[in-house]
Amino acid sequence: QVQLVESGGGLVQPGGSLRLSCAASGFTLDNYAIGWFRQAPGKEREGVSCISGYVGSTSYADSVKGRFTISRDTAKSTVYLQMNSLRPEDTAVYYCAAAVWVGRRRLEPTSYDYWGQGTQVTVSS
Repeated sequence: QVQLVESGGGLVQPGGSLRLSCAASGFTLDNYAIGWFRQAPGKEREGVSCISGYVGSTSYADSVKGRFTISRDTAKSTVYLQMNSLRPEDTAVYYCAAAVWVGRRRLEPTSYDYWGQGTQVTVSS
């Protein structure tokens, strides 16, 4: 069965960095698009970044471009989200999700079929 497990969240000061991991099992990672999403209290879940299946092309929300980097380690069946220059507004629960096909709707939550349980990221001094 498909399973996604996030880790790496925590408390960090503004300007700091964190690396989130999404460990995948039950499917071939290269064949799926993997997205990172976040949800802050009282707000809707929003797409942060995506790496497509096969060629591994990447997409980012405007709010994180130049600060976040998504990558994939096929041997470890893990997708990472490197987050630099963190801001208080990045505070949220971060989720990874998987889909066989997302097309152009790469950062829309409704495009994804499988979800992890989430990991909390708090950016505060």
